[in-house]
Amino acid sequence: MSLSPTSPRQDTPLRGRRILVVEDEYFLADDIGKALRSLGAQVAGPVGYIEGAVEILHDGGILDAAVLDVNIRSDMIFPVARELRARQVPFVFTTGYDKIAVGPEFQDVPLWEKPIDIVAMARGLAAIIDDRKA
Repeated sequence: MSLSPTSPRQDTPLRGRRILVVEDEYFLADDIGKALRSLGAQVAGPVGYIEGAVEILHDGGILDAAVLDVNIRSDMIFPVARELRARQVPFVFTTGYDKIAVGPEFQDVPLWEKPIDIVAMARGLAAIIDDRKA
């Protein structure tokens, strides 16, 4: 998981961004958090329970984006995804399932199938945030 620095802006495209990470696999959550931090992000979480994600949603802090595992301890993440969408906060899904498990409601959301390329996912998330600002 090495990131090759090219320019200060390209090296930290998530600088100043607060990213929610909801992932119940400890090592994957840790790796995602490290990748996001290496790109300059402040990580909210990671949390491994839906309740933890809801607490962060309601803690009064601003979220710039989120990385959501589709299935968290046998619960689907869709209520959190709906709230993020209502707040116009971009997010991506990670999953061990295929896209059909997401259903038509979220077909437009980028889906990273496990095992994921964490650095590519983090950079893709940065691009989504940049696109929304433009």
